Amino acid sequence: MKIKADGVYVDVTYGGGGHSKAIASLLTTGKVIAFDRDADAIKNSLTTNKNLIVIHSSFSNITTELNSIGISSVDGVLADLGVSSHQFDEPQRGFAFRFDSTLDMRMDVRQQITAATILKTYTAKELQNMFSLYGEVRNAATVAREIVAYRQHSAIATTADLRKCVSHIVPKSDENGFYARLFQALRIEVNQELKELELLLQQLPDLIKAEGRLCVMSYHSLEDRLVKNFIASGNVQGAVEQDVFGNIISKTFTAINKKPIEASEEEKTNNPRSRSARLRVAERIK
Repeated sequence: MKIKADGVYVDVTYGGGGHSKAIASLLTTGKVIAFDRDADAIKNSLTTNKNLIVIHSSFSNITTELNSIGISSVDGVLADLGVSSHQFDEPQRGFAFRFDSTLDMRMDVRQQITAATILKTYTAKELQNMFSLYGEVRNAATVAREIVAYRQHSAIATTADLRKCVSHIVPKSDENGFYARLFQALRIEVNQELKELELLLQQLPDLIKAEGRLCVMSYHSLEDRLVKNFIASGNVQGAVEQDVFGNIISKTFTAINKKPIEASEEEKTNNPRSRSARLRVAERIK
C-alpha cells in the first residue's frame, strides 16, 4: 500500500482489526478509517489507538461517511472481502454448514432479510438463478425445485433443515464442495455482496489520490472478476472506452500485479482459509 506516515487510509472490512492495526502502527500523524457493517466487529474495535477510527456502516457508504468526518480524499483503500473468521466460527450466525444453527447469514443484523427468508419466499426460478449465478451450482434447477417442494410441508429455518431438504441430491463425491457453493450463494444474496462491491469500486476514482493504492483480497471468482475488470477498464463490466488513438480513457487505475497474488504453500498450510485468497493491487493514475 506504500504507507506514508502522515497518510489517510481506509480499511473497508475491519473484521478482527488486524489490517487496520498493522497500517496504524506505521503512521505518525496519519489516520486509518475502518468500516464494518457487522456489530460484532464494532464491539471488538474498542481501542485507544489515536490513529484509528472505526465506523459502523457498509463500505458502499464510503463517500458519505468519509465526508461526514471531513475527509474528501485518501491515500489508499484496503478491502478483504467475504466472510470473516469470526462470522464463520460463530454457530448462531448461520454462515457455516458444519454447525446446526438458524439460517441467518446477515452481516448486518439490522437488515430484515435472512437466508431463511429467501428460502421461504423466493420462487423456484429466483432460487435457481441465485444458486447458479452466485454458487455456480450445477444442478441449480433441481435444488430449487426440491426447496420449493420441501417448504410446502416443512419449514427450512436451520442449516440442518436445508441439508435434510437436499441431502438426497448431493453428489457423494463432492459433498463439502456442494454445500459450500450452496451456502456461498445464499450468503451473497442475503448481503448483496456483489452489488456492495460494485458500489464501492464506482466511488474510488473520486476518493483515492493520484498514486494512491487500492488493495483487494477476494475469495471467489465472482468478486475477483469485478475487481479485475474495474482495474483494467474503469468499470466492473470490463467495457473499455478508447479515444481515436486507441488509448483507454475510462481507466483510472493501473495494475501493480498483472496476475493476482496468492498465498505461499507455507501460509496455505498454516492458514487453510488463505487457499482461495486472491490479492490485486492497483495504483491511481496521475
